[in-house]
Amino acid sequence: MATSKVPCNNGQRSTVSVVTRRSYQVVIAATKDMGLGMNMKLPWDLPTDYQFFQDVTTRTSDPMKRNAIIMGRKTWESNPLEVRPIPGRLNVVLTNSGSLNIATDENVFVCCSMESALELLATAPYSLSIEKVFVIGGGDLLRHYMNAPSCDAIHLTEIDIIMPCDAFAPRVDTSLYRSWYSSLPVVENGIRYSFNTYIRRKDPIVGSGEHKNNAESVQHLFLPKMVFERHEEFGYLNLVQDIISNGDMNDNSTLSKFGCQMRFNLRKTFPLLTTKNIFWLGVVEEIIQLISGSTNPKEKGTSHIWDSDEAKEYLDSFRVNATEEDGDHPLLYGLQWRRSDPSQELSQVADVINKIKNNPHDQKTKLPTCNPLDFKLLVSPCQTFGQFYVANGELSCQIYQSSAEASLEIPFSIAAYSLLTCIIAHVCDLVAGDFIHVIGQAHVNTAYVKAIQKQLQISPKPFPMLKINPEKTTIDHFEASDLELLET
Repeated sequence: MATSKVPCNNGQRSTVSVVTRRSYQVVIAATKDMGLGMNMKLPWDLPTDYQFFQDVTTRTSDPMKRNAIIMGRKTWESNPLEVRPIPGRLNVVLTNSGSLNIATDENVFVCCSMESALELLATAPYSLSIEKVFVIGGGDLLRHYMNAPSCDAIHLTEIDIIMPCDAFAPRVDTSLYRSWYSSLPVVENGIRYSFNTYIRRKDPIVGSGEHKNNAESVQHLFLPKMVFERHEEFGYLNLVQDIISNGDMNDNSTLSKFGCQMRFNLRKTFPLLTTKNIFWLGVVEEIIQLISGSTNPKEKGTSHIWDSDEAKEYLDSFRVNATEEDGDHPLLYGLQWRRSDPSQELSQVADVINKIKNNPHDQKTKLPTCNPLDFKLLVSPCQTFGQFYVANGELSCQIYQSSAEASLEIPFSIAAYSLLTCIIAHVCDLVAGDFIHVIGQAHVNTAYVKAIQKQLQISPKPFPMLKINPEKTTIDHFEASDLELLET
């Protein structure tokens, strides 16, 4: 709830009384130019969006409570008579018209202003019986209150078209709101759209070359439960929970699950996990080294995640002839990506980019991690291959990782290969689409279980946004400063 001070005049002196008002969330569907409808009707037929609206505005955590929906007079009248009031919710209609004919019904009341409605909902019996308050339209109401301070969240179905409309909502003010969740695109009746939730910022926008996750998460439980749990980080958290709860015990020290998959939407945000600290600069340096084709760990800067594998004694144990002086280690992914056939100077990364640019619908645009003919590759890499897919001007990538440790390696890999996808999309003049992470065997060392259980108690925060230097148009010569994370 929000409170504001309203001056009162008792006829003799001015006093100030404190008025309590409910906060609220907005739920709407709108076109690219924020069109809401035409002639008091929706110009689209999207059953899945209608079901989303029903679920968000109807469901409650407390079965003894219900939600309230606030609407303007035109929105009320746009509903067929048989669904007035909209069932299962308290209907609040805002109007200054004395001619509005609303039959007496315990599920509906009329207010002359938004302020009076929010004040009434903050008093008994509504303060005890109403769980959440949603504003559902129309255009005039949204124009004044969608970006207002009392609005906690905006649930916006973004319809990827422009069509004739005579009612419009304002655009989401991204200086006030940040993205919590953006669904994968849905196509229904020939219309492409997505579900998006924006939550009010608690802090000002900041930019950082090194994104810092302090693992101290703000609780966002004001969101509807079904929306809160759609945060993509829960895909990772649920996987880890499944491993430690239901995993197979291997060699008395490892719990594992076979055949795992996670999917992340790269269109608006970047999946750098927020429930643990992720070394962003290390992620950047790792990918820059790989796409450069370097095999020298001395060039890796601050990233040392593969140091144990790169140690000369480790390589010698596999009879690999690594030269300590020049640091040339043929096991590194970079050699396989950029120089898989040194005699022909074949670059697999360059080949992938060429196919995406010149034959985007090639079904075999793959990035193998290793050259199976390379006799020196005696240690099989965990990340086996990646495959790229172009559709609707977007580039998606699926990585197959044969084995991955869940508490450290998987979060790093999610960020690293999402970054690779974004970089390749950028140099191919495409939008980054989906990153799909397929893991053959995901495992947790039993020594890490307590730390993971503590992590599972932390609520995710909104993902950041990736900004790539627009002057970089080729895959070569990327630097860490070209890749920046910003708060959404």
